[in-house]
Amino acid sequence: MIVRRLDDIVGTDRDVHAPTWSSRRFVLAGDRVGFSLHDTVLHAGTVTEMWYANHIEAVYCIEGLATLDDIATGESHRIEPGSMYLLNGHEKHRLTIHETFRAVCVFNPPVTGQEVHDEDGVYPLLTVDDEPEEVVS
Repeated sequence: MIVRRLDDIVGTDRDVHAPTWSSRRFVLAGDRVGFSLHDTVLHAGTVTEMWYANHIEAVYCIEGLATLDDIATGESHRIEPGSMYLLNGHEKHRLTIHETFRAVCVFNPPVTGQEVHDEDGVYPLLTVDDEPEEVVS
């Protein structure tokens, strides 16, 4: 059994920041459960383009307001608390954040925590074997 609290994650290597978002990673590939789970905050007034070519992502909004655009089709969706979207087709997408946006995100395959978005907004597909061994003392 794993129990983690947000206060235990903030300020650690599981608390990842980018110019437009912060992601607190509760579950990562190293936990070996087949998915990763993130508490993610996107900052008001920002626009972020992403493309999870190697992952499926589910996003459940718990706070804020955003517009989700499918870059290929131009389809647009209002995302607010209680909304979920699933990028089951590896859609290139854009999030325009109108109010600070907080969501619970699930990735499959799980991320390791070492990924960085490339110029296309893609995370590389890393496995637990690609990251350094964690030392337990």
